[in-house]
Amino acid sequence: MGMPVRIEDELYESAKAQARAECRTIAGQIEFWAKVGKAALDNPDLPVEFVRDLLIARAEGRERAIPFIPEGLSRE
Repeated sequence: MGMPVRIEDELYESAKAQARAECRTIAGQIEFWAKVGKAALDNPDLPVEFVRDLLIARAEGRERAIPFIPEGLSRE
């Protein structure tokens, strides 16, 4: 369910530009920023970049995941 909200013009324009670059809607970009911000506030010990990358990876789903193989171990 969508809810109309008022935001500053500068934030809207920034979201518009970033949304275009990330292939999201403007609303989707603002929602993404809100999720990153909330997760970062809930986990202050984690870097924001890590939180962002984690949310992106979770949205992509397991079918696009690359298995983690520790250094020194071969795939065979």
